[in-house]
Amino acid sequence: MILCSNPRQQYNAYKNEIDAAVKRVLDSGRYILDEETRAFEDEFASAMGAHHAVGVANGTDALILAMKSLGIKAGDEVITVSHTAMATVAAVLNVGAVPVFIDIDPESYTLDVKWLEKVYTPKVKAIIAVHLYGHPADMPAINAFAKAHHLKVIEDCAQAHGASINGQCVGTFGEVGCFSFYPTKNLGAIGDGGAVITNDTALDQKMRQFREYGWDEHRESQFPGLNSRLDEIQAAVLRIKLKYLRDDIKKRRTVAAQYTQALFGFDLVLPREKEQCSHVYHLFVIQSKQRDDLKKHLNNDNIFPGIHYPKAVHQQAVCQRSPLRIPLPNTDLIVGQILSLPMYPELSADDVLKVIESIKVFYQ
Repeated sequence: MILCSNPRQQYNAYKNEIDAAVKRVLDSGRYILDEETRAFEDEFASAMGAHHAVGVANGTDALILAMKSLGIKAGDEVITVSHTAMATVAAVLNVGAVPVFIDIDPESYTLDVKWLEKVYTPKVKAIIAVHLYGHPADMPAINAFAKAHHLKVIEDCAQAHGASINGQCVGTFGEVGCFSFYPTKNLGAIGDGGAVITNDTALDQKMRQFREYGWDEHRESQFPGLNSRLDEIQAAVLRIKLKYLRDDIKKRRTVAAQYTQALFGFDLVLPREKEQCSHVYHLFVIQSKQRDDLKKHLNNDNIFPGIHYPKAVHQQAVCQRSPLRIPLPNTDLIVGQILSLPMYPELSADDVLKVIESIKVFYQ
C-alpha cells in the first residue's frame, strides 16, 4: 500500500532518537513549557531565519494568536484565498473578522496579487498569504501592496517549512509567520503542535502572553488570552526532526523531480516552481480532467493519493455570510481536477516508480 503521506515511516526513520527523547521528557516530570520547548523555539527561529519563535498548540491557534496580537478584531476584513485548508479561514472567523476571498495564481496555487486592489476596502486590515503545498506566495508583491495600504501581513506557512524566496525563508516576510506541526507536515510532531515566528520583539512578547491566558510576569491576566501551549514531548520530537528538515526537503525535491520528468507530456498539469522560489513539496499536486477515474485506477493498484481540497472554503456552509467580491474561476476549476500524489521523504524509489507506471498505464 502506497499512501499519500506516511508519518509512521518517518517515525521509523528516527525511532531510536525519538524514543530516547520521549523517555527523557517523561523521566523529567516536566511536561509543559520547559527546557525542550525553550530550546526548540530558539532552534526553530534560527532555522527559519527569525529572531523569535513561540510554540503553541496547533497551527490554527498560531493564526488566531497572530491576528489577536496584531489587533485584528470583530468586523475587520482579512484578505486570503479560498483554496486552502479550512484552518486558515476558521482562524479569521474565530477572531470575529470577515474573510475576503481572492483567486489563486494557477501556476503556484497561491494568492494572485493582481486581484488585491479589486477586493480591497478600508475595512481590510490584514492579508493572510498561504504558501500552499510548499510553494511560496509572491511575498514581495504582497508586502508592497500591504505597505501602500497600511495592512498587516500574516504568513500561513503550515505546508511550507523551509520554503524560500531568494534564500529568505517564508514566515519572515510579514509581521508573523504561522506554522503547523501536524504529523503529516514537512516538520511534523507525534501529535498536534504549532508555532509563530517574528522579528518584532514587542510582538513576540505579546504573543507569548496570548498563548497563556494573557498573563504578565506575575501571572496576572492583562487581557483574555488562549490556553495554547506546545507540550514538552512534541517539542523534544520536533527538535530531532528539525535537524533533518533540510535533508528531508532534498528527498522531497528528488521525488518531485522524478515525477515531473516521468509524467511530462501526459494530459496533466504538473507543479511548477517559480523563478527565485524554492518549493519544499509538502504535497505534489497534479491536475487531471479525469481526476476521479485516475484516482480509482490508482486505488485499484493499491496507491492512495489525496485531494487537497475537494471543496473550496467559500463554497462551504460556514462562509455563506461572506459573499464573493470577485469571481474565483481558477479556484472553482481546480477543485474538480487536483490530485495529490504520494509524497514523503521515505518514499522508496520502487514506490515512486509504481506510482509513475500506474499513471502511464491509465493514460495509455
